[in-house]
Amino acid sequence: MSGTSLQGELRADCTRCVGLCCVAPAFAASADFALDKPAGQPCPNLRPDSRCGIHDHLRERGFPGCTVFDCFGAGQQVTATFGGGDWRDDPTVAAAMFATFTAARPLHELLWYLTQAVALTPDGPLRDELRDAEQRTRRLTAGSPDELRAVDVDAYRGQVNPLLARASEQARAGHDGVDHRGAMLLGADLRGAYLIGANLRGACLVGADLRGTDLRAADVTGADLRGADLRGADLRGTLFLHQSQLDAARGDRATGLPETLRHPGHWSGPALTPVRRLHRSGRAGAARRGR
Repeated sequence: MSGTSLQGELRADCTRCVGLCCVAPAFAASADFALDKPAGQPCPNLRPDSRCGIHDHLRERGFPGCTVFDCFGAGQQVTATFGGGDWRDDPTVAAAMFATFTAARPLHELLWYLTQAVALTPDGPLRDELRDAEQRTRRLTAGSPDELRAVDVDAYRGQVNPLLARASEQARAGHDGVDHRGAMLLGADLRGAYLIGANLRGACLVGADLRGTDLRAADVTGADLRGADLRGADLRGTLFLHQSQLDAARGDRATGLPETLRHPGHWSGPALTPVRRLHRSGRAGAARRGR
């Protein structure tokens, strides 16, 4: 399968799914969800046709967490694996479908990251390893329900993540970016901070002020951008940036994005004049303010 076709299969297509993401996962009443829902129980907003009854008003009705969830295509693939059948029709199949979806979703996410890593890595031994991991992961996602449920997802993720980290290091080489991997930057003022080539893998940037910040070549794998202010920021060339991260953040039309991603519909208001960026000499002070 070509890279373009594979990327298409790694995008959620709710028209080919039976609402698995609205049933299989559990969620707790919080700022992201208006109510508690146990795993395996349908969300009360799920309609009989497997569509969300409040899809166009999720944020206003207290379900912003639903707007940023992405199954990376696992929903339609699991539905197809079960012959397109609906879990409502056979309770004995329902449990198997939900368990299969729970295993398939993180594997599809890993596959998405691997396709990104292959694309940004030049020919050489590392690219060969990434391609091997990509093909191996693709075979896992195409497995039978029994095969998928037998995968130790945490262990497999532990095998793949070092490869992704090496790809990131190679792509960021020469930028002398700061290391904020896993950093708690909740609400941090990072306006103008030097973050080109920064390692932001797993960083908590909830509510962070990133207005006008240059994030080119920064690695945002797993970074939590909920409520982060990206107005006027430059995310062109940001590594491993996914649409769901943008959907969770705030921004405007002045926010620079890769061609493959889009400005979310809730990014409204006039474009912000970008904040003056710091030179390299100012990056240490900016980083200290963000800690």
